[in-house]
Amino acid sequence: MASQQKQLDVICLGRIAVDFYAQQIGARLEDASSFAKYLGGSSGNVAYGTAIQGLKSGMLARVGDEHMGRFLREELQRVGADTRSLITDKQRLTGLVILGIKDQETFPLIFYRDNCADMALTPEDIDESYIASSRALAITGTHLSHPNTRAAVLKALEYAHKHGLRTALDIDYRPVLWGLTSLGDGETRFVESAQVTRELQEVLHHFDLIVGTEEEFHIAGGSTDTLTALANVRKVSQATLVCKRGAQGCSVFEGVIPADWQQVKLHSGVRVEVLNVLGAGDAFMSGLLRGYLNDEGWDQACRYANACGALVVSRHGCAPAMPTRQELDDYLAREQQVKRPDRDARLNHLHRVTTRKRQWSELCVFAFDHRKQLADMAREAGVGEERIPQLKTLLLTAARQAAAEAGLDGNSGILADTTYGQAALNEITGQGWWIGRPIEQPSSRPLRLEHGNIGSQLIDWPQEHVVKCLVFYHPHDAEALRREQDELIGDVYRGCCKSGHELLLEVILPEDNADRDERYYLDIIAHFYQLGIQPDWWKLPPLSAENWQKVGALIEANDPYCRGAVILGLDSPEETLKAGFAAAADARWVKGFAVGRTIFGQPSRRWLQGELDDSALIAQVKQKYLTLIGFWRLYRPQPDSAHGSR
Repeated sequence: MASQQKQLDVICLGRIAVDFYAQQIGARLEDASSFAKYLGGSSGNVAYGTAIQGLKSGMLARVGDEHMGRFLREELQRVGADTRSLITDKQRLTGLVILGIKDQETFPLIFYRDNCADMALTPEDIDESYIASSRALAITGTHLSHPNTRAAVLKALEYAHKHGLRTALDIDYRPVLWGLTSLGDGETRFVESAQVTRELQEVLHHFDLIVGTEEEFHIAGGSTDTLTALANVRKVSQATLVCKRGAQGCSVFEGVIPADWQQVKLHSGVRVEVLNVLGAGDAFMSGLLRGYLNDEGWDQACRYANACGALVVSRHGCAPAMPTRQELDDYLAREQQVKRPDRDARLNHLHRVTTRKRQWSELCVFAFDHRKQLADMAREAGVGEERIPQLKTLLLTAARQAAAEAGLDGNSGILADTTYGQAALNEITGQGWWIGRPIEQPSSRPLRLEHGNIGSQLIDWPQEHVVKCLVFYHPHDAEALRREQDELIGDVYRGCCKSGHELLLEVILPEDNADRDERYYLDIIAHFYQLGIQPDWWKLPPLSAENWQKVGALIEANDPYCRGAVILGLDSPEETLKAGFAAAADARWVKGFAVGRTIFGQPSRRWLQGELDDSALIAQVKQKYLTLIGFWRLYRPQPDSAHGSR
């Protein structure tokens, strides 16, 4: 099978697990109180890392038939990795790793892998046609430590050689996984063992590429002198050897191993402030494989590898810390200007926007995050506010029925609040909908947050929830007012960047200022961009066709990875919104609408007053939502494909 006909570039065979990283930097693992959950395991990380570097990767392993196994499968699928041979094991649980970050040298680590799913891989799990579908096979060394997984590795290598695949080994030496330390000592990176050296050397001849740290080559070569160890490896394998040398960079050995380091070329690394070295090797391997499999030469492959590793050591976690192809290429294009990539605002923004978990080419949002307006309606109807949560669950029912009838196919969304809409939020979370939540105190000017500072709010939000912040803003406001609002919006934006939540910034010209020229929205958007605030979404009132084009030009110039803009309603009549949708018909950055009172206002008032029962309310709200979806699609019959990947 010719390489250009292969479905995959690389199949990764080996460890895959869930990493739980302690969030308290500097604390003992005993004292950690919360953990971030990430995809982990060396092979899982490399499958993920090569996928986001543009390679077609596949994962060959086992995961448990439970929530953690499904999480790993979904994370790989999200970045385009092939999971056809990620087997669901009905008898075993997915492996877990718990990790801490005490300081730059201390990373306590516990492997929970007793009879775990990925260590149950057998030769019968290796499908010859699947191996043959790839250009390369990448193994991690842990799977050589157990008879069953070792036999599976050898079977995969047999098929790889038969079908002409390139073969790569990341030595990935973890003494605890070879039974050489106490079970709780996952941090120790090197223990001498003649048996491990022998078992590694028995298989090294199978590989075209072998990658490891100096300590990993020490175990593979049976010597704590690195060049001696490399020479010993060379006696049993003609593979290209890539030795990682920490912050210095790496060296590549293709033939005879030199007698001293003066004769060895060093591919220099990148200087960053180390937060966490865990996973840096997997990022290194991912970048190296990109260059190796694309035949770009070792100089370029090592540039990719060193940069990937350097960026990961400056961030929390491994897989989610890995740079995407866009991010890495941007860094390498500016390498001389970016002395500290971990502190570069442009790189950090690129990482944020190119690792998004969902894509939205079109968005039809039913907004019922209103609090003050519904409380006023309840008071007018003579009923208590305790009726509002029930109302919001009925509004959600109407939204779901309308979305199904309209065939929104994953482009539906809601805006709902914590105050009255928590039950609705809980019900729809995890269902594939776009979900926004307000943080502003209703009608506040200057802006105030309703439930405390942004950090205290986001710590318990689901990651998929979008932060919606409404600000009443005018470019001619008093300087003190503008500065106060700017500072709070900046704080909200930085909080979202830290937590990983997306930000929708809704801007409305205040009603108490008679000067309401819609061109001011252009000034406000430009102003926030100048402050370094780059919201994922803009929410704006209907504008003229000319000004929508100008909004698009501002977004294009300042943040081409912005999700886009949605049109707000402000209780406008349906025909007014229809005209607004028409004006945005050719504005490719306008992705849809987020409208509320136009849909729910009248039916909700009648329901609160006892004039409509639940089913009548749902029917009327559903129809109004469907009407707006129809208006939107009248002018946008197909989702905008020009920026459909945003």
